[in-house]
Parts: sequence; structure tokens; C-alpha cells
Amino acid sequence: MSFESLRTQLHEAATRFADGAGALEGMLLGMVDDVDRAVSEPLEIFPVCHHSPSSAVAMARRLRDKQPKVIYLELCEDMAPLLTELRNCRLPVAVQAFASEIEGFPAEWAPLSVVAPITEASAEYQAIAYALDTPGVELVLVDRSTDHVFQWQTPETKQTDGEDALHGDAVGVEIGDLRPRFAELEEHLLHHGKVRHWSEWWHQYVELPLGDSDHDTYRQVMFLIGSLFRRLAPGDPRRVRVDEDRERYMWTRMREHLEATGTDPADCLYVCGAFHAASRVAEFGVDGTGGFVITPRSATKWQHGLIPSSHAAIEAQFDLAPGSVSIAATEYAKNLRRTKVKPFQLEGQAGAKKKPAKQPALPARAAEIEAADQLTGFLQRPPVLDRLDEAELLGWSVEIVRAARRNGYLASTADAIAVFETSILLAGMRDRARPTPYDFQDAAVTCIEKDVVPGRRDVRRLVEIMMGGDRIGQVGYDALPPLARDVHDRLAPLNLKLQQRGVQRALLDIAGDPELEPCSNLLWMLRYLLPQGAARPIMGERKLGERPIQESWDLALGTHQRALIELGYEGVSVEQVVEQRLRRSAHDPQTTTAKVLEAVEDAIRYLHSPRLAGELGTRALEVLSGERTVDGAPDVLRRTRRLLAYYRTSEPVLPQWIESFVQTGYAHYCTLLPTAFTDEEAGANQVAAMLGFLFSMESLALSLGCDRTQLELSVAQSHPEEPSKVALLWAAQVHLGNLTRAELRDRCTALLTNPLSFPSYPRYLSGFVHALDPVPSMVDFVVETMSKAFAHLPDPLLLPWLPTLIGTLRNHSAQHVPLLIKEAGRLFPARLPALDEWVPPWDQEPAATAPRAPRGAGTGSALLSAHPATADALANLLGCEDPWQAAGPPGVALLARHPDTAVALEALLAT
Repeated sequence: MSFESLRTQLHEAATRFADGAGALEGMLLGMVDDVDRAVSEPLEIFPVCHHSPSSAVAMARRLRDKQPKVIYLELCEDMAPLLTELRNCRLPVAVQAFASEIEGFPAEWAPLSVVAPITEASAEYQAIAYALDTPGVELVLVDRSTDHVFQWQTPETKQTDGEDALHGDAVGVEIGDLRPRFAELEEHLLHHGKVRHWSEWWHQYVELPLGDSDHDTYRQVMFLIGSLFRRLAPGDPRRVRVDEDRERYMWTRMREHLEATGTDPADCLYVCGAFHAASRVAEFGVDGTGGFVITPRSATKWQHGLIPSSHAAIEAQFDLAPGSVSIAATEYAKNLRRTKVKPFQLEGQAGAKKKPAKQPALPARAAEIEAADQLTGFLQRPPVLDRLDEAELLGWSVEIVRAARRNGYLASTADAIAVFETSILLAGMRDRARPTPYDFQDAAVTCIEKDVVPGRRDVRRLVEIMMGGDRIGQVGYDALPPLARDVHDRLAPLNLKLQQRGVQRALLDIAGDPELEPCSNLLWMLRYLLPQGAARPIMGERKLGERPIQESWDLALGTHQRALIELGYEGVSVEQVVEQRLRRSAHDPQTTTAKVLEAVEDAIRYLHSPRLAGELGTRALEVLSGERTVDGAPDVLRRTRRLLAYYRTSEPVLPQWIESFVQTGYAHYCTLLPTAFTDEEAGANQVAAMLGFLFSMESLALSLGCDRTQLELSVAQSHPEEPSKVALLWAAQVHLGNLTRAELRDRCTALLTNPLSFPSYPRYLSGFVHALDPVPSMVDFVVETMSKAFAHLPDPLLLPWLPTLIGTLRNHSAQHVPLLIKEAGRLFPARLPALDEWVPPWDQEPAATAPRAPRGAGTGSALLSAHPATADALANLLGCEDPWQAAGPPGVALLARHPDTAVALEALLAT
């Protein structure tokens, strides 16, 4: 094709505006060369922009005219087997490649995910539908594989931004990506185009002019736009290099296919982004040169599937303006009605209009006519001012007012008129004869929203909903992986439509219908695996050793379909995935003993697997032996107690692993106890948990061969300075018998009567509260100590401590609070009037005992002489074998001088 006329005009323009031919001329003429090169290629290149209505309509028209036998599509080549499953889905959906276990990539990248969204208003879907439903047509994906997507990335450039509800942190592969990457260029285009964002610029200056254009004009304009952005906006050099490697990759794959099949390039169609269509790499074209070598894939095993997508997810994934994809879908439907083009659609497509039973055959293939220069006329032709469609604009204005009133706005007919007139005004200010949806959106926000937003949706969002809304796709049952289908089959007894989006309530009367118990087990596993909200229990809980009776669930599996599908990439059954995740959690290098014990509990609760529980328990023993901190001691204590209680009630003997765990834990915490008492990083809660483990597991540990002397030495070597830990140490000494209650009471009284110790006394009290866990028998002393503190401490010291006390009690409400309340109820009066005369037991004077008169010598001697059998029995009891002596003053004198011994002996014999 000859573009000499256009080259001459551009040369004259460059000379006039740039004061002579130079860089500008080289750029302008280079763009023409790019167009000429692409148009002249024997293998027809069809440039597209993703989610472009004009591209979709032009593609449908071209496919019916050309009827190609082979379609080369810019999409990851390993995703080809999934495309046939699109007929079982409701668009939009995304083709996904997923890998949770990776080899050859940095471990911190895992899991790897790539998505390529597909909508009805896209040229790629038209090509896929045509190829799959037309006999004798082959669809070949030629873009780099998913593995190469990450091979060509560096750790600094891995994309993790753009998270959304449906695509997550997957790397987006946008087919036909066409957007300038040069910030100044984009800003210049937006400023002079009088638009706010790139989506509006593309709609105004590309979509509308190309909506009714013929095939040659469409191709040449898209080639020109791709060349323009490629030359003016090169962007990041590394990304440009990746783009060029992608082009080399695609042309290499196409030449390989042509050579292998012997297909005539004239019978082929290459669908790619306009940016890549204007490529200048040496491998370009069927006659291209260059020896590009495609590297082998890594050892990573990729899983492929379809996940639901949505307009909002696509906009978030690829940084498009909110509502732009919905507006594009509306514009696509209008273009079809206006141009009378019949689009292609997969047979049996879910959510689509039913087709007649017998499809009309494609028209005869049109004869190829050499394309003429359409670009010169298009660039010289002034923009066609589309006439105002008053009926359409009026309908929009009425609908938005109705929607605003439903959402709490005080909108009226006057507002509808204002929106109508303001839309026309804004379009005129922006040099447009017909208001676009973006002009209408701005007008609606200005006239209705004003300065407040009374509802949960603002007017901008209402306009997006009115223009088509956030259409959310759905993957059909037949296109789901085996695991997802198995979940739906096993939950069939619930009689719910689990494919639907939204929350559904499931009621399970397991006692009345035991067949529902497998559904309950599956729902608890799904709750463990899926995001919060996918399966949420309303009534019922799953504890160790308990069987369910009645449960109530809120299920939203349709809303979280993507998460359910991705479970299918990890295994063939839910049980297998649960087991894998438990093992992965237990063998993680950063795991702790508490997390491994949690995995043991989950293995029992969800899988009822003694084998897996024993394996994970052995792993917990290994992790405990290697820990050098006590941060997880409270969780370890709590979970060990639960597991011991479960095994003691459900198993005839304790498993070997838990006996070894208690034995090792006893020695482990005895070793760390002195350090924990003095370590500033270890809090009173951790030290109390260690003492709780040692004291509560002591009987079992001693029966397994542990030595109590180790615990006594550990406590003796502990010398804390922090008041709460000192109180814990005192409580431990009381438990071991090294300190009496009287001595402990004296120490506390000394602290309470010493003004210098007032500021630290509340921390002693906190330590005593924590001591209730290892030494619950001290509850009466804790109540006494707290009562004395409230009675004697000044408010400036007492009040700041109350939040700490409340927080401590809240953290241990299940253990400490019932004990304290019961003890306080025993000590304090039950009625308010009795409180005035009530005296605390610890303040009462001990009852005075009447002094015993010394027993006379004669009376005692006579009594002993008269009844010698009693004295003989007592002597035998005490082990005395001395014979009787004659009554005399020595013994009687001794009793008279030391009567306390006789009194104590009398009390001992009386009991």
C-alpha cells in the first residue's frame, strides 16, 4: 500500500511547525512506516483494545467477511484448554493460572496467580466464539506462557498492587493493552481533550469515531494509535524490553505453526493489541528474521481454571476509571443495534439469549480487495458531530432521578430537567454535540448530590448501575474443578441454590436427621479454608470430643466462588486440602509450638484423624524443644490442657506423643523459668502460664519419670525484681511449701503499710491475680489482698490500676472471675444492711483462750498411777520403751514449767 500522499503532508507539516525537517519528521514518517508495514503483512493483523466496543464490532464484522481458518490470539498459550469451558459460564469471567508450590522463583512470591478477564464486549471473545463453534477453524494462543510471565519479572517488578474482591493479587494479563505509559503525554491528552481520565478520552476520541468505520479505516487508525503511543511513550525500559520479547515470542510461535501445518498466511488472522501490532522487532512478520530462543519452563506445576470476574474487578485490576467497563458494555450493545452486525456467541453460553435451533450458515467469503489509503481521509475529515438523541438523554435523566429517590435523595422532576440541561451544557463546553455518559454522570452529580450523600451509594455509583452496573460473572457447574463440584454435591441435602450470589441460611437439625452430619463436617472445613463470610456459623460450635445437635449457617459460596475454585488447585477433596494446609502450617520454618498444637486440634476437630494428630503432635514436640522464648506459653498451656482433657475422656490411654510432650515440656519450662522471671521481654502472663504448666502437669510428669527436685531448684534460682513477677514467685513458693500463708500475709501487710511501696503495690496485686492460674487455691488470699488494697490505697494510685485489673480479668474471665466471685460471695455479706456491721475475717481478733491452770503434781501423778494402761499405749505410740519411774517431782515440775506441750498433745489426741 502506498501512503505517499500522507508522507508528503506530514513532511510539510513537520517543516512548518518544527522549522525544518528533523526529529518530528522522523517520528511522523516513522508512524506512517509502521502502519504501512503492518498493513502490508501477508498474515493479516487485527489490532484491538481490550474491552473496546468498536474493536468487538469490527472483529465480528471482519470474521464474517474473511472467515479465517486459523486465528492467532494474544493470550498465554497454556490457557488454551480452558477456553472451551467458557460456554458453561456467565461472562465476565477470568481465565486463571495458579501455583501454590513454586520452583525456580523466589519463595516470597508464592502463591503465583495470573488472570486474563474476558467480557462479551471484547474482540477476543468474538474470536474465541467464532473459532470454537465454526467447524474447521483452529484457535492458537501464541503469547508467552504463564511460567514465562514470571520468568521475565524481577523481584522488584512483581505486581502485587490492584487487589480486588475477585482477582485478589493476581497478575493481570490484559489482551490488547493500549494506554500511554508516559505520564506527561497522558496528562497532555487529558488536558486538551477536556476529559478527566484515560477511559473518557478513549471513549470520546477513539470509540465514537471508529464506531461506524469500515474495516480498512479501523485497522489503519488502530495501527497509527499503537505506533503513536509506542514512539511517544516508551515507558520503563525494562517493560519495553519485555514487550518486545513478547512480540518476538508470538511471531516465533506463529511461524512455527505455519511451518508445521503448511497453512497459507492469507487464511490466518492475528489478533493482538494495537501496541504490539506496530512492532519493529526483527522477528516481525512471516518473513521475519532473528533467532529468538524460547527458554524452557520452570519446574513449577501450574493449575488452570476459570474464576468469576466483574466489571469492577477488571477496572481495579488494570487501573481503569470506575464504571468504564459498564459504559463500554452499554456502548457495545448500542453499536450492534446501530450497525446491524450479528455478533458471535458460544453455543449454550450461560446467561445469553437463546439462539434458534438451526444456525444460519455464514455468508460466502468475500473476495479480498487490496486496501486503499483510508488513513489520509480519516485524518483530514473534520469530526462528525453526532446529533443529540434527546429521547435517550431524557430517559437517562428520568431514571437517575428515580434511582436517587430510592436511595434517599430529595430529587424531583426539576432535578431531572436540570440534569438534562446541564448534560448538554457540559458537552458543549467540551466541544461535544452529544453528551457522553461521562458528561451525564458529571451533570447528575452536580444537580442531585449537591453537598451531602444521604444514602450508602453516591450519585456517581447510581449512574454506573443505571448504565449496566457491576456485572458479575459466574462459572458454571460443569466448568468447576472436581473439588468444587464435590462440595456442591455433598451439600445437596441442604436444598439450597449454592451457585447464586448472596447469603443463604441453612438450618441443620442433626439430632433429628443424622444424614446432615456429613454436611456439618464439610461446612466446618469450608469455614477453615474459605474467607470469612463464605461459611459463617450462626448457631453451633465444633469442640473437641463433642458431637453437633443443631446448627445454623449463613452460606455465600456463590459470592466466594473464586476462593472455592482455587481450593481445587490444591487437591481433589476438601479433606486433602485441609490436611495439606495443616501440615504446611506445622512445618513452616516460622511456626511455634502453639500453632502446631492448634493444627493438632484442627486435625481432630475437622478430620477426626488420630494418625495426622499424632504426626503433628510429634512435630509440636520438636518445635518445643527448639524454642528459646516463652512468648507462646499461655497458648501452649491452654491447648495442652484441652488435648489432655479430650484424650482422657475419649481414649483408653494417652497417646505416646502427648506423654512425651508433657515430659519434655516439664523439663523445658523448668530450665527457662529462672530466665523468664528476670527477662524484661517476658510478661507476668507468660511466667504464670509456665508455672501453670509445671503445677498442673506435675502429677503426670512425675509419673512419667520427671524429678520434682528440678522444679524446686528452678524456683529457688529465680530472683525477679518486677513486682508482679515477685508476687508470682511468692505464690509458687507457697504452692511448694517453702513459704507459709502467714509469712506471705505479713509481707503483703508490710508492703501496704510502707508508703514507699504504695506505687508498686498494684503490680503485686496483678501478679497475685495471674497466680490464680497456677495456684487456684490462693483465691481466698487474692480476695483478701484486693480488699485490703481497695480499703487502704489512695485513689490516685488505685484508679490508674483499675483498667489493668479489668483487662487481666477479661483475658482470663473463664478461669479467674468465677473463682473470685464465688470466694467473694462466701466472705462478704449477702445483704446490704449487714455490710455496715460486717467485719472482714482478716481484721477480726483471734478468740482469746483461757489460760490453763497448771495441773498439780499430786492430781496428775495419782491419775497416771490409777490408769497406767493409757500412758503405756501412748508410750508405745510414741515409741518410748523406758520403764515406769516412781512418782516424783521431776516430771510434775516439768509439766508445771512447760504446760504448752501438754496442751498441744491434748489437742492432737482430741482430733
